[in-house]
Parts: sequence; C-alpha cells; structure tokens
Amino acid sequence: QVQLVESGGDSVQPGGSLRLSCAASGITFRLYAMGWYRQAPGKERELVADITDDGSTLYAEFVKGRFTISRDNAKSTVDLQMNSLKREDTAVYYCNASRNVFSRRVTYWGQGTQVTVSS
Repeated sequence: QVQLVESGGDSVQPGGSLRLSCAASGITFRLYAMGWYRQAPGKERELVADITDDGSTLYAEFVKGRFTISRDNAKSTVDLQMNSLKREDTAVYYCNASRNVFSRRVTYWGQGTQVTVSS
C-alpha cells in the first residue's frame, strides 16, 4: 500500500519559515519524481516545486528564491523549506509522487498539510 504522509504544516507570521516533510512508503522512492503542490480555498491545485529522480528541480515562479525542495532517497523523504512566507502562501500543501510506467503515468498523493500565513 502506497502512503505519502506530509508533516510540518503550521500557522506562521508573514516573513517566517516552515519546513514541510513527506515520508513515502510502498514505492521504490528513488524511481519517482517528487513534488509539492498547494491548493488555496476556491483555487485549483498548483505546482509549487518538483524534484526528479536524478535530483533536478523545478520551481513555480511565485516561490523562486524563497522555497527549496530536497529529497533523501535513503530515508524516502522529500522536504520543502519555505522561507519569507507571504499571506498568499496560505494553502493546503500536498506531496506527490509520479513516474512513467511504460506508457502510463502513475501518480500518488498525500493527504495534505495546512500552512497558514497570518499576522
């Protein structure tokens, strides 16, 4: 059974920092691209950052220079360090694991963790 379990969500003041972590089980972690997505109330889910199986990273423009994604294949975890948080970063943050298996895209999601940025 595949599980992606996020942790680290919290309430923080603008300008603060949080570190989200996602622990994966039930998959061969090193073969998967891992991503963080977020969904704010009334908005669609959007990509925040992605890290491929070989460690290449991709960031949404709105988090470049503030967020850093990293992975630890030995621990099957992917982290998102979030600095200089803004009110508009408030959302539920979801961990995603994906890979291509033959011609099929295999994707798994975590249950989400709430990040609230407010004074």
